[in-house]
Amino acid sequence: QVQLVESGGGLVQAGGSLRLSCAASGSFFGLNVMGWYRQAPGKQRELVATITSGGTTNYADSVKGRFTISRDNAKNTVYLQMNRLKPEDTAVYYCNVRGTLLPTYASFGSWGQGTQVTVSS
Repeated sequence: QVQLVESGGGLVQAGGSLRLSCAASGSFFGLNVMGWYRQAPGKQRELVATITSGGTTNYADSVKGRFTISRDNAKNTVYLQMNRLKPEDTAVYYCNVRGTLLPTYASFGSWGQGTQVTVSS
């Protein structure tokens, strides 16, 4: 069982910044990939950014140069620093983690509860 607790969403004006955090807890051996996805009203959930345990990152084209994903392996936490926010970034942001469970060593994937980010124009 893996629990994810997200924080950091809110309301910000266009051009502003927000930082999201997602902390994982439970019985796992490793967190291979941690990432953020978002879902705007009436749209499908989409990838925002991911980061591997080795630090390799991947970003959606729409956020490249504005968002930065990072992780603290000691704290099992992933962050998303969002700068120069635009109204089109408004969405519910979801944390996603993939790793290996203990004691079974089975692979798992878990989602956070989501945090609202609203960017006003």
